[in-house]
Amino acid sequence: MRVLEVKGLRKQFGDQTVLEDVSFTIPSQCIFGFLGQNGAGKTTTMKLILGLLKATSGEIFVCGEPVVYGNTKTNRLIGYLPDVPEFYAYMTPREYLLLCAEVTGLPKHVIKDRCDELLDLVGLSNVNRRIGGFSRGMKQRLGIAQALLNNPTLLICDEPTSALDPVGRKEILDVLLKVKEQTTVLFSTHILSDVEQICDQIAILHEGKLVLTGDLLTLKKQFAPRQIQLEFKDAAHANEVHSLLLNEARIQKINQQATMLNVEVNDLEGDGQHLLKLILEARIPIYQFKVVEPSLESLFMEVIGCEPMLPL
Repeated sequence: MRVLEVKGLRKQFGDQTVLEDVSFTIPSQCIFGFLGQNGAGKTTTMKLILGLLKATSGEIFVCGEPVVYGNTKTNRLIGYLPDVPEFYAYMTPREYLLLCAEVTGLPKHVIKDRCDELLDLVGLSNVNRRIGGFSRGMKQRLGIAQALLNNPTLLICDEPTSALDPVGRKEILDVLLKVKEQTTVLFSTHILSDVEQICDQIAILHEGKLVLTGDLLTLKKQFAPRQIQLEFKDAAHANEVHSLLLNEARIQKINQQATMLNVEVNDLEGDGQHLLKLILEARIPIYQFKVVEPSLESLFMEVIGCEPMLPL
């Protein structure tokens, strides 16, 4: 089932076009990574999905129902976590969820059990101190619990791991993996390593245009550069090999960082053997010859037209 369908979405603010012909779909029980640099248009897209902005053109459907600006009936199917959620600082997490459940209109006989279930899901069931003393990661986890109160079909998270330390980020990612069992997740971020850990499908937004979308593993194999990493004793040997390979037709691109070369080829096996043969025939000592597994970073940099960093 298609939980979210975005068709030909376009958004202008005055003379400025911030989204142009954006189309993608999200199936059920999927964590969908919505990627892009700051200012790419991710938050604008999410506000359009929530019916908080009016699209210049295009259509959005949630579980087959159209999203209508100013008449957001589809929001009963959506849970939303903004990038900086706000709370009543004087409340405990349980008090806050109980209040939200009442305001949301949950039946009274299910409120306590639902709040207990969600606090357990996000690891806050035994936390009784006031929210004002929470870390940012704890607030994000409470925000996820609040967004899930109504058992939404779609959970939208806007940069949920930004500004968190590694422990806080892992806690949020673990929660989202658990949520996937019941709810489809749209996970907006610019932190590529987080996407690589938990997402099934991705879409990359660049300057308001969708440049790539699909299954993450398939896209990495199809589009990420085929690279071989070479490491040498010193920069002089690396420079020598760099010069040796400049006129090789099999070599697509070479990136050098001190004693290390990243060589992009068409055919990892055939071109790799040829590359190694050239180095051995030139009697240049080599410390390491390694095929670089396709990464989301290399894919992302490729499609937005930037040079990737050499792996460390």
